[in-house]
Amino acid sequence: MESVQVQKRLADFSLEAHDLYLNKSVPHLDGPPKPLQFYRDWIAPNKPCIIHNAYSHWPALSRWTPKYLREKIGSKVISVAVTPNGYADAVVGDRFVMPEERQMSFSAVLDIIEGMVQKNGVFYVQKQCSNLLQELPELVDDLEPHVPWMSTALGKSPDAVNFWLGEAKAITSMHKDPYENLYCVISGEKHFILLPPTDRPFIPYGLYQSAVYQEQDSGEFNVIDNTDSQKVPWIPLDPLNPDLERFPQYRLAQPLCCTVKAGEMLYLPSLWFHHVQQSHGCIAVNFWYDMEYDIKYNYFQLLEALSEVSAGPPDMAAA
Repeated sequence: MESVQVQKRLADFSLEAHDLYLNKSVPHLDGPPKPLQFYRDWIAPNKPCIIHNAYSHWPALSRWTPKYLREKIGSKVISVAVTPNGYADAVVGDRFVMPEERQMSFSAVLDIIEGMVQKNGVFYVQKQCSNLLQELPELVDDLEPHVPWMSTALGKSPDAVNFWLGEAKAITSMHKDPYENLYCVISGEKHFILLPPTDRPFIPYGLYQSAVYQEQDSGEFNVIDNTDSQKVPWIPLDPLNPDLERFPQYRLAQPLCCTVKAGEMLYLPSLWFHHVQQSHGCIAVNFWYDMEYDIKYNYFQLLEALSEVSAGPPDMAAA
């Protein structure tokens, strides 16, 4: 009975958030805001928005054609995620499977993206840890290494600046990050499914054996267990095709869907759940600013703990 009461209160809690302050769709801003205004209107209330004309002065928007990138960084060797189906860092069956990390020249990646070379698997330049600054410093002059009004609003520089390039089949499974995220699409478009932290009671988690894909000489991909690692908590639900018989609580979730086009910036607040698709060959750069571990984080930890208690033991499909 107590678990049922907790479930009801958590459901009411989420509905109240949607009624009181969350938007029904992702709002658009005409231009970059003043730092204080952005903090008050979006960061503090933890609400996403799409910002137009925020980086129209970046040379990257016009320069980053395949021809330019081949000339500028074609010979650079970078880390590329390779999977058989486009799902990297995702629950597959009873495993949490990470991509095969392959070292390739940037030109070789473009050959695949442009269809000049046929390869098994799906390729995605998605290595985080500030891969733009670490692996592709030659491109920094084509943009800014931070977003000045965001750095002022938060009083800090970004923890990471990441570069993304991939095939349309490359999908980012639903997850959350402890960062204030500014996601800038340079070419193509990204499709986001967003869920606020207050919908956490409706989002299932499980504990899964960690594994990695490995392509064999035959071209098939094997799943190799990371036997020395702890089990990984991850979301088994696919928001594109949710299994509502297995996860009935997800019926109460209220996802927001938005498309971010070239020249547009998505502010994705910390702790928001997100699932991402993209157009083929989409190029993007994002800035991760570390979140404040303040009362908001404190409240979310409590919400997460109550959600786990009310849902019973985690999905132990990998046990």
